[in-house]
Amino acid sequence: MIKKLLILVAWALVGVVVGLVLAMTGIAVFTDMTFGEFVRLLVSLNPGEVFAAALSGVAALIVAVPVLALVHETGHLVCGLLSGYRFVSFRIFSFTVIRDHGHLRVKRFAISGTGGQCLLAPPDVPDGRIPTVWYNLGGVLANVAVLLILLPFLWAVSDPFAEVFLTVFLLVDLFFILINGVPMRMGGIANDANNALMLRRDARSLGALAVQLRANALVQEGVRPRDMPLNWFETEGDIDYRNQLQVGVALMKAGRLIDLEQWDDAYWEHEMLYGHKEEIMPLYVREIECELLFLALVTGRMAQARELYGSDSLRSYIGNYRRIMSSKERLLFAVALFMEEDHGKAAGILDQVGSYRNDYLMQGEVKSDLAIMESLLANVKKRHG
Repeated sequence: MIKKLLILVAWALVGVVVGLVLAMTGIAVFTDMTFGEFVRLLVSLNPGEVFAAALSGVAALIVAVPVLALVHETGHLVCGLLSGYRFVSFRIFSFTVIRDHGHLRVKRFAISGTGGQCLLAPPDVPDGRIPTVWYNLGGVLANVAVLLILLPFLWAVSDPFAEVFLTVFLLVDLFFILINGVPMRMGGIANDANNALMLRRDARSLGALAVQLRANALVQEGVRPRDMPLNWFETEGDIDYRNQLQVGVALMKAGRLIDLEQWDDAYWEHEMLYGHKEEIMPLYVREIECELLFLALVTGRMAQARELYGSDSLRSYIGNYRRIMSSKERLLFAVALFMEEDHGKAAGILDQVGSYRNDYLMQGEVKSDLAIMESLLANVKKRHG
């Protein structure tokens, strides 16, 4: 208990320091007050007022992140809809709003390394001609609009605590603008500006984006990968494994083979992708490892399966996403069925996924996973009489 209390106090002190630093930085950026003048102002205050000012900065940070993430994704949504896209889903952190048979529903879903995502289906035009600039830059434009609207209030407010709160809020908004508006990659994931530039000059990536948007929309609406046209996922030439859009299509093609239960073909497709893991962004590498583990189990490559499942980081990844991605439950089902040879445990996982099937975001995926698990369990029972 004492240890937890000390940790809480330590984090509170860190928060106070962060609040002060952000306030000082923001005031230097957005006003004509110097650091020295700000420090002299702090010295003139009593400790209680200094602490209250720091808490204002911390409160602004806590409020700004979710609010500005919402603003950012709303910008993508508005600009996408104005460009002719169709609404599919809107996610802030793990809360996702989807259109389900004409009604809006809230489900849970998350992607590592992202605070939100606005998923739209592209307009009905040739893949190489879908509009992307406004869709990609809509989030940054929304954050810029907030900055321009709130900045005048910084000079209008007279309350020092309100000034600190507004300063930190604007500083966080500026951070959103920079990390999304300056072309860069973070954790292997291209940001909005990077995507906007790449898609203007790379027709293959533009086509890959169109395929992924269409396929993801169909999966959310309940269409299984095996029922999508094969020619969507066939590409000419070598894959640029540092290009997340091209790798994404290759993963969809390999995933379609899993849904078709073409185990050996699916295994070699994933093995080929895994051979380029140093070039592929970490999130996709994790997904490849998961499916490679599943396919190693299904095809009897137990040594490889034990090696992959022996990774603490991979087991942690599976555990973190099993409640929101049915494919992770399918993987644990295969571990129970083939590695642990516990048919009862495998059947329990199958029943659990079936009972929660409507809660999953990717309805086409859960249909596929349930069918695969039922098929595998039936085959094992048949072999064992």
